[in-house]
Amino acid sequence: MLISPAYAQEAGGGAGGFDPVFIFMMVAMFAVFWFLVIRPQQKKAKQHQEMLKALKRGDQVVTGGGLIGRVARIEGDGVLLVEIAPNVKVKCKHSMIADIYQRTEARDEDKGDDEDKADKKDG
Repeated sequence: MLISPAYAQEAGGGAGGFDPVFIFMMVAMFAVFWFLVIRPQQKKAKQHQEMLKALKRGDQVVTGGGLIGRVARIEGDGVLLVEIAPNVKVKCKHSMIADIYQRTEARDEDKGDDEDKADKKDG
């Protein structure tokens, strides 16, 4: 009798089957996760998309890389031409605009086209 009766018994374990407390806790955890993580991210993404739709020529923007420049032209396929210094223009993806730094009144299309033509003649 070297083995005590406590070790020789079967493991009681948990009762298998349906546990309503576990299901309630899982639903509560998902609800907390939804309201603290998923919903705020969706709202922020929606605000960013609205900001990008309102982007117009002449707005001063901040890119995802931290460059500050003025929108010179909005090209097709989600590409912007951003002027980061006098006579220095870079192409930037529309989705890489992080924020609008300063809104300005939109320039006349005719005036802007003349400036683009003058820039091409100079450079």
